[in-house]
Amino acid sequence: MENSVSNPQAWTFFADKDLGAAEFLFTRPEFTGEVVFHCQQAVEKYLKAFLTMKNIFFRKTHDLTELYLKVKEIKDWNIDEIMLEDINGLYVESRYPSKVNFLADGSIPTQEKAKMFLEFAQSVAKIAKAEIQIA
Repeated sequence: MENSVSNPQAWTFFADKDLGAAEFLFTRPEFTGEVVFHCQQAVEKYLKAFLTMKNIFFRKTHDLTELYLKVKEIKDWNIDEIMLEDINGLYVESRYPSKVNFLADGSIPTQEKAKMFLEFAQSVAKIAKAEIQIA
């Protein structure tokens, strides 16, 4: 079975768009929930870009922990796994009206929390892009 997208550059292209959206939305304090959502999406796609580049199968999932475990089988990126776990829940949780833009504890992300997630996503982007260029 093949990954749904077999081109790492395609994954990176869309990850960059999500990261760019998060950076743009960060300029507006009322969009902290959207910032963290796009950060989650960017991290997911950067992980999938790397796995695709390495021809590693991954099932259709939004679980960042699962994806990162596959990455770590090849190379440990030494990313903050606590932050990864925090951002992991944002995909599913943010898709339902009763949970839109809420963190696991039910709170709306503060500007400070959004900044932390944005910086985390930017660091993952830097690592992923360096790894993809090496190949």
